[in-house]
Amino acid sequence: MSIRVSSNQMIYSYKKSLNEANERQDKYMEQGDGNKLHRPSDSSVDYTKWMRYETANTENDSYTDNVKTGISWMKTSDAALANMTDIQTTIKEKTTNAASSHNNTDDMQAIGKEMMAEIQELVSLGNTQTGDRYVFAGQSDTTQPFSMSEKEVDRGLAKTLDVAQQKYFSGTNGVDNATNRSLTQMLSMKGSDGNTYYLNTMDGNVYSKDFVDTGYKNRVRDNADAIVDPTKDAAGKLANWNGAAGTEKVSKYFKNTGEILVDAATGKPPSPGKITVNGQDVALSFDIVHQKIVTYSGDDKYISMTKKNGTIEPQADTVNVTGPDIFGTDIFDDANSGNKASGTAMLNELLTVHNKVLSVDHDWLSSDGMTVADEAHATTVNTESKLGARQALYENVQTMFGNQNEVITKDITDVMGTDVADLAVKLMEAQTVYNMGLALGARILPASLADYLS
Repeated sequence: MSIRVSSNQMIYSYKKSLNEANERQDKYMEQGDGNKLHRPSDSSVDYTKWMRYETANTENDSYTDNVKTGISWMKTSDAALANMTDIQTTIKEKTTNAASSHNNTDDMQAIGKEMMAEIQELVSLGNTQTGDRYVFAGQSDTTQPFSMSEKEVDRGLAKTLDVAQQKYFSGTNGVDNATNRSLTQMLSMKGSDGNTYYLNTMDGNVYSKDFVDTGYKNRVRDNADAIVDPTKDAAGKLANWNGAAGTEKVSKYFKNTGEILVDAATGKPPSPGKITVNGQDVALSFDIVHQKIVTYSGDDKYISMTKKNGTIEPQADTVNVTGPDIFGTDIFDDANSGNKASGTAMLNELLTVHNKVLSVDHDWLSSDGMTVADEAHATTVNTESKLGARQALYENVQTMFGNQNEVITKDITDVMGTDVADLAVKLMEAQTVYNMGLALGARILPASLADYLS
């Protein structure tokens, strides 16, 4: 009986040792695929590290994809904007050329034809796509954003102030008025006396064309720091034009594209009112330009492609620009107008320039026209510069993600990877131990029941 128990113990011990040797051999064989971790029990500490590294790697890959998509989007946008600014530079040159009184009617018609083709190309570039998405349509990127009307409509005429005029007309009663500092345009109006007047829509003051064009210069000549004093300079004042607080707004008379609204009762544009000049009542009506207009069907919302964990940064994560960014606003759709931004302000102003070229209005082109063309170009260049800065930021982040990927990959390799040479030695050792165990067992274990009884 004692021999039988002793033999059982010996057999159990031998089988346990042999199984352990086999398990070691199987483990090393399994690691032959290059990974030393196949289940948490292989090494709970290393497995925890591997899970953390894998999570970091997944996040890195996700943000890298966002950044790559954002860069692609911005490169497409930047290429279109670069073409736009080139075209606008050409339009500026043609406007300067058209302003010369040496051009006859045929010359102006030729310039106007070329200018229209360039404006149409601006509209086409505004509809640039990446895949099936329009890059300048905001979040409404499946809708074509820009379209030009086939027919001409009646549009209001703005008086665009040059730098010197802007500086002078940016104040009231000798006091710098913060609400008027952004005054860049006035509305052009015809008086019943045959004269042209300009309306400051921020305060209702009306100025004669002569004063806005040349009269203010006398004030500046006497005092270089002079700013407008309506009590002395204005020809009159229309009631209730008090900026955001006023009941009279541009939106009462014009759409955001500048198209004039028609009174349903009379079938005519509404009258802004009248002023008294030299004791005489002067009825005012808005100047009209018969031209095509461009409309914008996109929105002003931005597309963000996040590039890191943490708080959302709309400005830094934005990869698109919209119609209002590219073509700015004018008196018909700015914050003071009561209208929503049209997204096509500078395009429609350039179409006004085109109209004035065809009508051979050298005087308007030499003042307002050149200023409009310059402002349109500057607005797009400014937007292109901002987009370029964001693109450079994304490219830097892409480089950073590449570096992080290398670090994370090395960490994963360190915790998961096997040392092939070391593994080969351990596998040979395990195989040798296992084979020796088999050989030893064959010699010392009883072959049959008769051996227990002998």
